[in-house]
Amino acid sequence: MMRAPRGLSAEEAALWEKVAATITPIHPVRPKAKVAEAVALVPPAPPPKRVKGRVPPPLPSPSPTPGARPLEGHGLDSSWERKLARGAIAPDVTIDLHGMGLDAAHTRLNGGIAQALAMGARVMLLIAGKPRPHDEQDARGNRRGVIRAKLLDWLAHSPHASRIAA
Repeated sequence: MMRAPRGLSAEEAALWEKVAATITPIHPVRPKAKVAEAVALVPPAPPPKRVKGRVPPPLPSPSPTPGARPLEGHGLDSSWERKLARGAIAPDVTIDLHGMGLDAAHTRLNGGIAQALAMGARVMLLIAGKPRPHDEQDARGNRRGVIRAKLLDWLAHSPHASRIAA
C-alpha cells in the first residue's frame, strides 16, 4: 500500500524556490500567436468562376495498381524475417524448378509467380535444386546449380520484380 506524498515543509519550499529561480528551461515557453492576426494575414479566396453550358464531371483519379510501387530495401519487417527464418510461416504456393532445363525453369518460374499472385498468395516456396558440392573435383564436368545461379537475375528482371520482397 502506498502512502500519500507528505508535501514540502516551509524550509524545503523556500530552498526549492531558490533553486528554481537559478535555472533556465531547455525549451522556453513560446508566446501563443494571436488568432485574430493569423486570420487577417490569409487573403480571401477568389470567387469560383461561372461556366456556361454543360460541364462534364471531373474524371476520377486513377487508382494505383497494387504492387506497382517499388519496394524500399527488401520490404520485410523484422517480424516477417524472424518467422521465415524459423519456418513458422507455411507457404501458400510451392514452385519446383528442380530437374528442369534453363528455358523450362525460367518459363515455369514466371508462370508460377503470375499464377500465385492471381490467387492472392503472399508466401511462395521456390525449390531450385541442390547447391553445388563443396569439393570442386566432384563438380568438374557437372552442370549442377545452373538454375540456382540464374535465379536471382531472373527474379530481378521478372515482370513481377516489384512484388517480390525476399
